[in-house]
Amino acid sequence: MGRIIAIANQKGGVGKTTTAINLSACLAEKGQKVLAIDMDPQGNMTSGLGLDKDSIEKNIYDLMIGESDVNEVLQKEAQDNLDVIPTSIDLSAAEIELIGVEDKEFIIRNAIQKIRDNYDYIIIDCPPSLNMLTINAMTTADSVLVPIQCEYYALEGLSQLIHTVELVKERLNPILEIEGVVFTMYDARTNLSLQVVENVKDNLQQNIYKTIIPRNIRLAEAPSYGMPINLYDPKSAGADSYKRLADEVMNRE
Repeated sequence: MGRIIAIANQKGGVGKTTTAINLSACLAEKGQKVLAIDMDPQGNMTSGLGLDKDSIEKNIYDLMIGESDVNEVLQKEAQDNLDVIPTSIDLSAAEIELIGVEDKEFIIRNAIQKIRDNYDYIIIDCPPSLNMLTINAMTTADSVLVPIQCEYYALEGLSQLIHTVELVKERLNPILEIEGVVFTMYDARTNLSLQVVENVKDNLQQNIYKTIIPRNIRLAEAPSYGMPINLYDPKSAGADSYKRLADEVMNRE
């Protein structure tokens, strides 16, 4: 049965989608069967894995409003061992369209249950806000992985995210846990990055991944080519770090 990990942080620009794309791709490269689900209406995970958002007929929006079955929205083998459920900007309207719909917090969970056994890992990229889409991701997931940028306000908003996870666990998904925190955009040249890491370690009673994702120009370039870092520049520091993160995730079984 596939392990489902939601990648979430309501703060934008923390490397959330970069982590979702590259963790998915590196797990797939290691021979795991992976499904990547894009629940962010911006669709950066969809395009970052090489899919053209505009030419895809059915996406997660159609699934959420009940117009498509999960198998109709699956894009098979976007890369070796990696299937994708893409998104579109229409998804941003789903919250309004679902007002009054019964059990709307469980739409994705109910759909994914049918195909969960086909995968080793299911990685969900959440939108950068705590809304109905994020709640759907959290009711589906076993755990939440939180990317944190190595900057002064790193901990700001984190307590709110942890509180949301606890509420979802209490009321909607009793097995939900925080998978852990992964530091992103680490700049070894600044004392600040190091201080942030130490500060979070001191103040957070959470699992913190040993792998730290560096600030890396190749990581920033890769999405514009529609490629994860392990294909775009497999020898870069960014590729190396996401491969190590994939190993850590696999070893946490």
